[in-house]
Amino acid sequence: MSETQVDRIPGIVAGLRHGFERGITRPEAWRRELLQRLRALLLERGADFERALHDDLGKSGTEAQLTEIGFLVAEIDHALGHLRAWMRPRRAAAPLAVQPASARVVPEPLGVALVIAPWNYPLMLALSPVIGAIAAGNAVVVKPSELAPATSRLIASTVPDILDRRAVAVVEGGVPQTTALLEQRFDHIFYTGNGRVGRIVSRAAAEHLTPVTLELGGKSPVYVDGTVDLAESAKRIAWGKFMNAGQTCVAPDYVLGTAPVLRALGPCSPKRSTTCTAARRTATPTTAAS
Repeated sequence: MSETQVDRIPGIVAGLRHGFERGITRPEAWRRELLQRLRALLLERGADFERALHDDLGKSGTEAQLTEIGFLVAEIDHALGHLRAWMRPRRAAAPLAVQPASARVVPEPLGVALVIAPWNYPLMLALSPVIGAIAAGNAVVVKPSELAPATSRLIASTVPDILDRRAVAVVEGGVPQTTALLEQRFDHIFYTGNGRVGRIVSRAAAEHLTPVTLELGGKSPVYVDGTVDLAESAKRIAWGKFMNAGQTCVAPDYVLGTAPVLRALGPCSPKRSTTCTAARRTATPTTAAS
């Protein structure tokens, strides 16, 4: 991974803001062209991205396509299909006090966005927010995870050239580069990771009153009711838990079920007797915890 020099970062952000203020990102044609270019890159260099994801995480080509590359292509297709409708002004009711005025809600780009990506889905969670930023007419900086160096290097060597360097930049590096980025003023920050760094991002954003989107994971229950096949459900829950070696923010952590479902599970084992017994004792016809 070739780290971006820290002293270059203010100039990178200033250059993107200049491009945004010139109106480069606003036209529908610009947004559509960049999304189409990114789509073509993911398809044409798919084997390269598969290798990078294997080098970083040991992912198979099938898993890389399913959880990262194919996901991004589908998201781009969705954005291209809805872009015109998203950009279209919508009529709104005008208050009686200003009649006979008319009113519209006009979607406007925010400005320059920052995306800080994690290591567990280093391609998808780096570029998915970029797709949204471009579709909304923003300039964007993406900071791939330094813990996935092969993927970071490939993103940095391909994405700016295939898109538009006046409005899209990639900053590589670790804590020094992230710190320097957070010292700049952005119009939105998208961070995926842990709560400790999420607090750091929030504090830095507050200095500029910058809105943030924080995806910090958490505990993810699975609800099972009596309408499903338990054996098939168990297979699917296990698949969801072990996909990406369990390193998924929505990986199932525990199961909620109806009382009949809990009874169908059979007697509690000694290792889970306290939790299981309590769950069965508090079970109702509608919900119970296991």
